[in-house]
Amino acid sequence: MPIALAPPAQCGPAHAAGLGTYLDRRTFSGMPRLKPLTCLPTFDPETGDLIVLVETPRHSRSKYAYNTDTGTFDLKFVLPEGMTFPLDFGFAPSTLGQDGDPLDVLLLLDEPVAVGTRTKARLVGAIRAHEREKDGRWDRNDRLIAVAVHAHAHEHIHAIQDMNQQTLADVEAFFEAYNRLHGKDFRIKDHVDAKKAGKLLRKGQAAYRHR
Repeated sequence: MPIALAPPAQCGPAHAAGLGTYLDRRTFSGMPRLKPLTCLPTFDPETGDLIVLVETPRHSRSKYAYNTDTGTFDLKFVLPEGMTFPLDFGFAPSTLGQDGDPLDVLLLLDEPVAVGTRTKARLVGAIRAHEREKDGRWDRNDRLIAVAVHAHAHEHIHAIQDMNQQTLADVEAFFEAYNRLHGKDFRIKDHVDAKKAGKLLRKGQAAYRHR
């Protein structure tokens, strides 16, 4: 007899606020249902650190994306040979960007981490950018930048100005090329400090609460 897998339950008000368990006691085919990872609190309730869910590790050619319907990380596509993600790439849970997805986060860490890793980090800035869709519509698609609390090589970075400028240029060049592969344009507006990045994050939290 085939096993029926339980789909993820929807986010409730308590989960959007970062309260309670992520296990829904209601059952489907006798199995408990888990809340989607996008329902996790944006900040760690004990330390106050930003939570980042890593979708695609640094140096990976494979692009992964979290699927809220199945609770899995799906392989979206594979980049051309010689093209890899310059930093760990993920999202801040319980946030929403203009593109309808959680806010993107670029994570600075000594070693790449596995797909789906929950990581605590400090926000140091953001790349504000516009992305043109195939239909010609321009949307904001910012990239928050954070340093993992476990980082050693990057522990001195507390502001985007502290970053290696070549690393920042490589990140921008990557996303410009990445979008061209999909018939889209990516234009950098500017870089902002941690305070302004925090405003972007709070705006994303508000959008998530009122979705």
